[in-house]
Amino acid sequence: MIRLLALDLDGTLLNSLGELSARNTRAIADARAAGVRVALVTGRRFRDARPLALKLGLDVPVVAHNGALTKHAHTLETVSASLLPLETAREVLRLGRAHRADPLVSDDPAGAGVLVYDHLRDTGGPVAEYIEWSRHIHGDEAERAILHVPSLEDYLDHAPVHITFSGTYAGIERLSAVFGEELGTRAKLMTTLYPSIDFGLVDVIHPDVSKGTGLAAVAAEHKLTPAEVMAVGDNHNDVEMLEFAGTRVAVANAEPRVLSLEGINVTDSNDEDGVASAIEKFILEAETTTKG
Repeated sequence: MIRLLALDLDGTLLNSLGELSARNTRAIADARAAGVRVALVTGRRFRDARPLALKLGLDVPVVAHNGALTKHAHTLETVSASLLPLETAREVLRLGRAHRADPLVSDDPAGAGVLVYDHLRDTGGPVAEYIEWSRHIHGDEAERAILHVPSLEDYLDHAPVHITFSGTYAGIERLSAVFGEELGTRAKLMTTLYPSIDFGLVDVIHPDVSKGTGLAAVAAEHKLTPAEVMAVGDNHNDVEMLEFAGTRVAVANAEPRVLSLEGINVTDSNDEDGVASAIEKFILEAETTTKG
């Protein structure tokens, strides 16, 4: 029986407009009422995922930054933090600069989190759009959520949570290849690609973490086995999470690699409330059958 539900956000729980539908909200509430714990497991920074966790009233820690940081949304208590080693972070900055990519540094693991940047080569590009999106969702907290510094090289005298680069689909594929060749086992690359909108991003994180390790830690905290876990995702950075879960679900809009995973179940797309459909099928119907 499923006792823990792990949900990716962008491209999975949220629709193409980045919105949480009423049906998905109801289904999550129904799953929790049936005794299922719900965890957000996301590539987003903790600060960007926290509002949704609070809105849904979740009491399970948020697994954020692709597993590098797990925190309670209400109290900001840190459950686990695996920071990118400083030497590696400095090398990531150097490589990014050499390939004309603008880095965004995620910092402040003890608090709500801060996004740090210095300058943008393309003021109308993906990085600028991401910063503006962050300012929008944080509203009055934007000044504390986003920090503009003269130089990231001077700012970075400590290990950050992770470093992100975003750009076109092809550009991020090339940059990921460079990082993979140059960094080797010193870091893990979590690449998320959206070919339909020609956009991609790569998060450089601690080499030993992933959404899978984050989900495993949450399951262990509640003394649950993988067989009692269901995960829903759509992209490359969801693979480890899905492979951990006993019940693996991909939304119909998922990347081919995700759709081809062993044991995968395909639900409706994120624009068709695929998460709700999966909850209804694998949790609520199963609960009714068991009681019957």
